[in-house]
Amino acid sequence: MDAEKKRIIEISDRLQVAASSVRILRNIAWSQEVKDEFFKNKAKKLPVVSYDPYDPKPVLNQVKGLRTMIGGASNPVNSWATSIANKIESSALLLSTRGTAEFFTHAEALYGKPKDALQNGLHTTLELAHHFDSIFDNVKNMDLGAPLEAKFSAEALAKSMRKVVKDSFGELAPEIVMDETLASNALAGRRRVFLRPTATFTDKDVNQLIQHELFVHVATSLNGYMQPNLKILREGHPGTTKTQEGLAVFAEFITGSIDLDRLQRLSDRVIAIQMAIDGASFLDVYQYYLEKTDNTDQSFESTKRVFRGGLVTGKAPFTKDLVYLEGLITVHNFLRVAISKGKLEYLDLLFCGKLDIMDLPVLKQLSQMGLIEKPQFFPPWIKDKRFLLSYLSYSSFLNGINLDRLKVHYEEVLNS
Repeated sequence: MDAEKKRIIEISDRLQVAASSVRILRNIAWSQEVKDEFFKNKAKKLPVVSYDPYDPKPVLNQVKGLRTMIGGASNPVNSWATSIANKIESSALLLSTRGTAEFFTHAEALYGKPKDALQNGLHTTLELAHHFDSIFDNVKNMDLGAPLEAKFSAEALAKSMRKVVKDSFGELAPEIVMDETLASNALAGRRRVFLRPTATFTDKDVNQLIQHELFVHVATSLNGYMQPNLKILREGHPGTTKTQEGLAVFAEFITGSIDLDRLQRLSDRVIAIQMAIDGASFLDVYQYYLEKTDNTDQSFESTKRVFRGGLVTGKAPFTKDLVYLEGLITVHNFLRVAISKGKLEYLDLLFCGKLDIMDLPVLKQLSQMGLIEKPQFFPPWIKDKRFLLSYLSYSSFLNGINLDRLKVHYEEVLNS
């Protein structure tokens, strides 16, 4: 093995060690006692949350050493490694400022803000959320043909998931377990998939979570774990979050597993984050959710996602939940362009581990150097690409059509 390959592997090893010592969601989680006390106070008082001290110095020292080893951003590999090192550093600083106004500074650096421009430079994630919100208002009183409300328990979902992981991942199948501290309904890792025991699920939710958590998050975790050379592909650090969540939500779309309720939840998260940035407190955002769902438990959990790690009084939220809609747009647009250019090799490369779409050119280079092995696990819609290619080919053509002119034409028809 030549010296450059050895250098890249060593950098990857050290990045992986540094990234594995920074667990953001685990370190901003709220205890069950916070929720119990909130409802004991009739949801009238702000939650009282405390965090154990976090010393960022060990991670910052690791990153400093890494930068020396990486050198300047003189080539794509160095730029890639430097970008990951920067994200790891920001993650450590984020955890060191939990419960302070400075927390928002680092959250913004890692995940952005709702009013940041999307790739086209013309729209924002907040505008997309409001667009979906307006669609919901237009159809909320219509019969959409949905079956009678079917509620599945977390245990019923777990039973379905256990069969899927056994059939799909064999001996590497993760354990399906319950965790009452989750802010979300589900959270997937390589060894375990956690479900919130009090959550209930519709028929769409069940397949949506299987596509999202198992066929994307678990698959990429296992594929990254089995990479023998680049161990950093095992780690889901904040630099990979937008692509991972965007890919997972795209999986919901391409399999027909998503519905308006799911899109509304994703949109509400963006709107709630902006409310908090503008000064809304935990109580204000809780009321916003309560008016939408009339479900006290879900309203608390949704609001907790916005305020965990930050200030319950407002102005310093955790902005990670922007990545679902922004990531969806990013992944969808990338796949459309990749298909139009005939670059099908990037579809498989997307699943080689935890990565950022913008890293794919350098990862292709590393693959050609023999440092990345072909992924073993793929979702069904990637294994059989026929529908995906048909959909993306059609979608890429539609993107070139002037919708403004069509709206004028069809508004005449709809208003007649």
